[in-house]
Amino acid sequence: MMDCKTCFALLFFLTIIPLSLSEIKNTWILDDYRTMILFESFGFGKHGHVSVSASNISLTTRHGNTKFNHSLMGFFIADVPSFRSIWNDSMHDRTFCALTSRYAKLIFKLDNLKPDSTYAGSIEINEPNEYNLVFGNCQPEVKASMHVHTEMYNLKDGEKDFLSIGKTPLPKLYFFLFLIYAAFFIVWVIACKNQMPRVEKIHIIMGALLLTKCLKMICASEDTTYVRKTGTPHGWDVAFYVFGFFKGIMLFTVIILIGTGWSILKPYLQEREKQVLKTVIPLQVLENIVYVVINETGPATRDWMTWNQLFLLIDIACCCVVFFPIIWSIRSLKEASKRDGKAAKNLEKLTLFKQFYIVVIVYLYFTRIVVSAIGAFLNYRFSWLITVLEEGASLVFYVFIFYNFQPTEKNPYLVINDEEEENAAAQMMEEDDDDPFEL
Repeated sequence: MMDCKTCFALLFFLTIIPLSLSEIKNTWILDDYRTMILFESFGFGKHGHVSVSASNISLTTRHGNTKFNHSLMGFFIADVPSFRSIWNDSMHDRTFCALTSRYAKLIFKLDNLKPDSTYAGSIEINEPNEYNLVFGNCQPEVKASMHVHTEMYNLKDGEKDFLSIGKTPLPKLYFFLFLIYAAFFIVWVIACKNQMPRVEKIHIIMGALLLTKCLKMICASEDTTYVRKTGTPHGWDVAFYVFGFFKGIMLFTVIILIGTGWSILKPYLQEREKQVLKTVIPLQVLENIVYVVINETGPATRDWMTWNQLFLLIDIACCCVVFFPIIWSIRSLKEASKRDGKAAKNLEKLTLFKQFYIVVIVYLYFTRIVVSAIGAFLNYRFSWLITVLEEGASLVFYVFIFYNFQPTEKNPYLVINDEEEENAAAQMMEEDDDDPFEL
């Protein structure tokens, strides 16, 4: 049985890990003896509807002398605060049964279970709120196996809307982001074409990053549109995962390559920089695989929390590794300024790389920590704001790196007078006295 901390951790992760948006789901439960199995959370409006059917039901005991009581198993829904109360009651009273709680709205029990029986039930939601769909097992010594089909939707003008009430703006929002990134990509292509002699390999990779981001947004828009109308993504989720996979790999690759100064400061990668790429790319592959597993299984799967923790661990590892090349570049620029005496020119590059370092930290911290913290306290009706915050931060980050590392002439033949050179050298000497980039 999970403890209370695990329950709250589960609720927290439900707010920060984007679940599969499909609201017509088929889930297999295999030899599960958990007292409560959370299937999904859904935000309902005034006319909500939940439909559940269970088939291929099989019950086995962990102890041979245990007697079955089918009325102690069944499905119910409860709003999020009520579910917390139910969980607290179960933790303080071992004889407590969630199905009999005053907070639970019963859908059906597994009464009079017979071979090949199929149970089905539905319930209408009259009080708008965010609800959890839960299977309750008040016989923890009994293991249950079954196939569960669930449908959750709101009725609007007589039509079914399978998106949670807080996610209904997502199709238009994703399409709007697609238009922004499409325009961004066109502007980038034009900029590269106009500055063709100064286009480096990194600029081509940056363009490919924009393209994959653009394609990911249009797939997300189509995915959510089909889910809203039919309850399933009609294959658009596969395209979303594919482009999201390439976008994730290319984003971290671009950050690392810019951080090393590859193709901008130097045409090669050092061995330690190659090792960083060899570390991050497999981690990104693994992270995207875990992301798909999380989205396609849901919290009803016993190992779902483990997959979430693995996802978080891999993501943190990737975020930490990308800082090393940036710090190495900053250190190299400082050392180069002492050798070649071009303090003013190196100071400009050094300032840019320090800004890049800070922006990367802020971007990763905001999208991984701040957005998650805000999402944990947002009302379910405004869950779409999480996407706005995350994608808004991403857009600002993209604009920063693409503007500052665009293929434009930096006027390398600019004549710097002695006074400017001396001032730059003095400034770099002061920074050396308090250097935070000792690595």
